[in-house]
Amino acid sequence: MIKWLEKRYALSQQGAKDLVKGCLACVLQNLSFMFPVGLLYRLVADLMNGGIPDERWSFYIGGCAVCVGLILLTTYLQYNATYFATYTESGVRRITLAERLRKIPLSFFGKKDLADLTSTIMADCTFLEQSFSHFIPELAGSILSTILISIGLLVMEWRMAAAALWVLPLSFAIVGFSSKVQERLNQKAMDVKMACADGIQECIESVRDLKANNVEQMYLKGLEKKIRAVEHRSILNEFGLAAFVVSASLLLKLGIVTVALTGSVLLINGSLDVLTFFLFLLVVSRLYDPLQGALQNLAAIISTRTNIARMNEILDHPLQQGDVTLSNDGYDIVFDRVGFAYHAGETVLKDVSFTAKQGEVTALVGPSGGGKTTVSRLAARFWDAGQGTITVGGMDISKIDPEALLSLFSIVFQDVTLFDNTILENIRIGNKDASDEQVLEAAKLANVDEFVEKLPDGWQTTIGENGCALSGGERQRISIARAFLKDAPIILLDEATASLDVENETLIQTALSRLIADKTVLVIAHRMRTVAGADQIVVLSEGTVAEKGTPEQLMKQNGLYAHMVKLQSESQQWKLT
Repeated sequence: MIKWLEKRYALSQQGAKDLVKGCLACVLQNLSFMFPVGLLYRLVADLMNGGIPDERWSFYIGGCAVCVGLILLTTYLQYNATYFATYTESGVRRITLAERLRKIPLSFFGKKDLADLTSTIMADCTFLEQSFSHFIPELAGSILSTILISIGLLVMEWRMAAAALWVLPLSFAIVGFSSKVQERLNQKAMDVKMACADGIQECIESVRDLKANNVEQMYLKGLEKKIRAVEHRSILNEFGLAAFVVSASLLLKLGIVTVALTGSVLLINGSLDVLTFFLFLLVVSRLYDPLQGALQNLAAIISTRTNIARMNEILDHPLQQGDVTLSNDGYDIVFDRVGFAYHAGETVLKDVSFTAKQGEVTALVGPSGGGKTTVSRLAARFWDAGQGTITVGGMDISKIDPEALLSLFSIVFQDVTLFDNTILENIRIGNKDASDEQVLEAAKLANVDEFVEKLPDGWQTTIGENGCALSGGERQRISIARAFLKDAPIILLDEATASLDVENETLIQTALSRLIADKTVLVIAHRMRTVAGADQIVVLSEGTVAEKGTPEQLMKQNGLYAHMVKLQSESQQWKLT
């Protein structure tokens, strides 16, 4: 049962156990509410038999105290078993989802956007809180307690019990049969919500470009349509839910009518005494109110399937796993007949083979879309190759834990990601255990000190979201300082100087020259002059190795590389006229 709950509701093992405890606590609470009914029944019986004897007063006073005590105790247990446990489980779910995302292949993120994943971790987990603090325990508590009460009623007077209970299965069946309709409505509502969230995020991220092109009004009109679509879908969802719940609630209330009619007939025929008739009226009046809430809870639980499916999509996704112990002998990177595709039927790499030797610089060049960036990502196991093998020092990287493998790599991306923190702490990401002295030393090697000394707060300057307070060259130097601080034996440089001005490019190239000494270096570049001194050049075109060799050898072949060098030389002669 625990395993089923874990899978069905995307729970941890402890969360599933706490859910069972919450359901049992709700059962006890519902049963405790029936004790005053029994006490009232005895009181009415005494009054009909001539009054309350003096010795019975202590029984009723004590009974009232016991009823209050039981209700307080079971309510306390129910509150702790549902709300407190739910908030704990919600935190566990968010952490578990985040940890899972950390180990999922990056190919998964190509199919998802930031708004979607953020919504899953935050909004879907919040809905989980509501489900496990309100919906599921109360529904289970209502059903189980109703079953126990129904058994008692059937034993006491089966005809009256049948008159009271016949509406229950029909009412729950109406709501249960609405599951398919609700799932379709919820999925459509989720789709428009995600489209709206994407639009809002895109608007915020691209506001500069929207203003620059005077298209704010046009974009906001489209965004307004998405917001209206969310509103429209929310109304449809509420109507679809209400149509089934209200119908089931109306049917449920018919039970009171049938109890009254059946009781009246039996009373007239002398088959039922007044006291039993009175008791059944009391019980059904108490029984149907929580069941009406249970119908709403059942509908709410059905609607959680969409949210739970989104969480399970992350939790069930295959992980990149492997041995945490590295067994490499040296740091040569070897691609042996490697093939890869991001999506089925879309070949990105085909039969790629080359060796990036330790102590040498291997440059990846070629037309855009040729597979250069894909090769570098496969080398660091951001994705797994579909065919062939990739080894580092003879070690098959597909069998190595990605985090253990990445301890061998320092990566400098073209698009630098910085955090809203100080310059010192942004560099320390390269090695979280580094001392301030080590961070400063790495920063100086990357020429970061050249601009930090001009800042009012120096190394303690907070640089804003993604380093918005810094220029592109300054941000890139911080990225290189991280690589210096990590001091890994393999360096991946992905267009590290492509978008910089001449002055910053010179400074960063000087820093890179210090960084790559005696390491295995894989460089991606579009500017041919930046790879003119490489030990080996691999030219990738349409996902295959078109050429490879030293720059001199490739120039003599007069192939694709020589053509690219010629084109860039001609472009440098271009000027405004």
